[in-house]
Amino acid sequence: MDGVSIITFAGKTPRIHDSAFIAPGCRLIGDVEIGPDVSIWYNCVLRGDVNRIRVGARTNIQDGSVIHVDSPTPEHPEGAPTIIGEDVLIGHMALVHGSALHDRAFVGLGAIVMDSVIEPEGMIGAGAMLTSGKRIGRRQLWLGRPARHVRDLGDAEVAAHAAGVANYVRNGRAHRAAIAGG
Repeated sequence: MDGVSIITFAGKTPRIHDSAFIAPGCRLIGDVEIGPDVSIWYNCVLRGDVNRIRVGARTNIQDGSVIHVDSPTPEHPEGAPTIIGEDVLIGHMALVHGSALHDRAFVGLGAIVMDSVIEPEGMIGAGAMLTSGKRIGRRQLWLGRPARHVRDLGDAEVAAHAAGVANYVRNGRAHRAAIAGG
């Protein structure tokens, strides 16, 4: 993986499935696990230094995004890992911190998700900020700063999300091949 920084921290080395695409410029640090057919795009940072980050199959994390965690404390002995399920779309320049994104969740471009939960097929829109302790329910769309529930998503929007996941798997394979051949 030319141009990718894989950094062991506190005795933990990122684990990356052979089928994943990690673009040049990415930094993966510490307790990070990347599942099959995941794509992590150019210049992303996944920093699992004080807790763990897990990224499920076919998820994509788009260019310039930052994924981090929260340390254990006396009040929260587990701290706040970031657990990202399968088939999740995370848009360009998003920030996800100490949160759980369930299968098929969607984080829009430039959105911020802090110490919160997005349930399956839940969506935070572009530029929105989900403040600490919030929970986006199944098929809910949240917008704004701070984000709030504005409506539920329809079947066509959920289907478009699934098509986006498949597109990113194909595109990740194409970029991986282009980099290998270039």
